[in-house]
Amino acid sequence: MLTALDGVYGDRKDALSVAGRTASYEELLGAARAVAADVAGAPAFAVTATASLETVAAAVGGLLAGVPFVPLPPDAGPAEREHVLRDSGAVLIDVDFGRRSSGSAGPGAAPGAAPEDPALVLYTSGTTGAPKGVVLTGAAIAADLDALAEAWQWSAEDTLVHGLPLFHVHGLVLGVLGALRSGSRLVHTGRPTPQAYAEAGGSLYFGVPTVWSRIAADAPAAEALGGARLLVSGSAALPAPVFRDLERLTGLRPVERYGMTETLITVSGRAGGEVRPGTVGTPLPGIRTRIAAEPGAEIGELQLTGPTLFSGYLGRPEATAAAYTQDGWFRTGDIAAVDPADGVHRIVGRASIDMIKSGGYRIGAGEIENALLDHPRVSEAAVVGVPDADLGQRIVAFVVAEGVTGAELTEFVAAHLSVHKRPREVRFVAAVPRNAMGKPQKKLLLTGEFGPQAG
Repeated sequence: MLTALDGVYGDRKDALSVAGRTASYEELLGAARAVAADVAGAPAFAVTATASLETVAAAVGGLLAGVPFVPLPPDAGPAEREHVLRDSGAVLIDVDFGRRSSGSAGPGAAPGAAPEDPALVLYTSGTTGAPKGVVLTGAAIAADLDALAEAWQWSAEDTLVHGLPLFHVHGLVLGVLGALRSGSRLVHTGRPTPQAYAEAGGSLYFGVPTVWSRIAADAPAAEALGGARLLVSGSAALPAPVFRDLERLTGLRPVERYGMTETLITVSGRAGGEVRPGTVGTPLPGIRTRIAAEPGAEIGELQLTGPTLFSGYLGRPEATAAAYTQDGWFRTGDIAAVDPADGVHRIVGRASIDMIKSGGYRIGAGEIENALLDHPRVSEAAVVGVPDADLGQRIVAFVVAEGVTGAELTEFVAAHLSVHKRPREVRFVAAVPRNAMGKPQKKLLLTGEFGPQAG
């Protein structure tokens, strides 16, 4: 599966650089073989997945040994770590990248490994209970990376740059295994700072909205990315103002893509294709999508099927079954709309919190958030629906802004969207809470578990 390690692209001495440390394919393969020898025969193994060559060696070593790799977030608390290790049955190991093994098994010849065997177990955020282990096979990963290579014209001629965590799909599967499958050089910046991105000299950049927002706010850093051929954003919606700033400063229109841990990446914009802000493109080869909407509604739950889907939640057959419709389509839980003219998808938000039913209307929170972010005084926005005796739900906007009133923002939204989509209440906060991938944590706003409001 890792074509670069089969010798197809030779042995680049600077094949990968992670947080300032550089290694060749030969060095990576030697370290990975040592990991494979350590974990051979284990049901699974775990490593604290720091941004390091050790984590890369662990991921490759698991594939060589045919043993599922369970990456642990470095900031996971004791209870979370204990749960993941107990639930997965994984053996926690340390990796020494300097240690080498010259075993003869190559990347595609792991004893006992088959494409349909589990390759990774990634744990979900656990917003509705204890985190669940998502089992991903080698076949699903390979299918996804090949589809993305086609969509993004990703090849061994590229230098991929990112600074994303190595315990998520975005950073680990796309950002590490994708580079090793395509043969592109990998530069992981450690921390995803604007300066680090600007100095990396890449042709292909991955980032989440928080990263792109910071780069767009640093004009010299953004302009330094003008020599790249493709900027890719994912893991959360890219605000339209950030999209426009990046286009103005780099000359590039960022490509957005959509996916989940359970599905990998399933929908994306295309390199060289038309890209519109607020959209995530069309389904990748082999993926079929549909919108489960109420009669007359333009938006509804996005459901999909294809070769990139997970094989189930580890040890949870009931949860796995509940994730699918009766006719076998995966229920993403995300609300979306599809342009009938060209099939371009737009993600509105999560069904559980971003679909607001107010006054008989079905309203997507993301549309209102984008409208608020178009106001020059607003830097962050999160919109939710709260119970209301008259409307069913009323629209409440949490915003980070200066020099503007709630009434002015309400009028601004009403002038840009339909009047019924205006916030009924605007609450000013110091910041919108986000997880490691930049996704807003709206439940913290609703429960008051997140810091004081701005004065």
